[in-house]
Amino acid sequence: MTFTIFSITCFALVASALGCGVPAIRPQTIGSRIVNGQNAISGSWPWQVSLQLPSGVHFCGGSLINQNWVLTAAHCAVVVSFHRVILGEHNHGSNVEPIQVKLVSKVITHPLYSRATFNNDIALLKLSSPVTLTPRISPVCLAPSALSILPGTRCFTTGWGRTATTTSPLILQQTGVPIISPAVCRQFWGQSRITDAMICAGASGSSSCQGDSGGPLVCERSGVWSLVGAVSWGRTTCDTLFPAVYASIPQLRSWIDRTIASN
Repeated sequence: MTFTIFSITCFALVASALGCGVPAIRPQTIGSRIVNGQNAISGSWPWQVSLQLPSGVHFCGGSLINQNWVLTAAHCAVVVSFHRVILGEHNHGSNVEPIQVKLVSKVITHPLYSRATFNNDIALLKLSSPVTLTPRISPVCLAPSALSILPGTRCFTTGWGRTATTTSPLILQQTGVPIISPAVCRQFWGQSRITDAMICAGASGSSSCQGDSGGPLVCERSGVWSLVGAVSWGRTTCDTLFPAVYASIPQLRSWIDRTIASN
């Protein structure tokens, strides 16, 4: 991973001071694959959010970015006040995990989001009350606008999405995926479909899938994890030989910052 303009050391120091991107419970990042996935260590991705219907049915993922805001995909932002934001969950089948349940007071979708192309597929959810931070619940750092990620960099995506075309897991899954350059990604998806507001990763034997939408793509440097993407779209069959496409946090960072500052 490389930074342009923005120093890696400076970013790590700032992140540490802000208390973001450093899990109290370290994730297992060796040899993991969500389709062809691996169970995550409980609590090791403390920013992971489950968006659920009142019935408890999970429908999308998200990332806690501070005590009041969750970042997800715009196509997940059918969220209204009666839907629930679940933090600190690992096993959907457990009733004893120390989770926090929040309602949403405001949904803000990127004004240039396109339902047809999934461009600018990002939304912010303002929580009805602040999250209490714990070793199992803490925010991820947002990648800076100046971030440039080298193709081949191994990053991680997490979620409760399908592990096959018909199977959804109870346990949070994780997979390591390499970042793919826009040029290579366009070879898979076509020149016009991949925009500057998208980042591609995968095509290496594992993939995000339905139900992972809105969830995090994170990269680590010097022990600090930063959010570089939000799960957006891919093959409906979750083909692990095709890259998945994520909303690019560096490209959309200025909108995120302006939106939070004014709301």
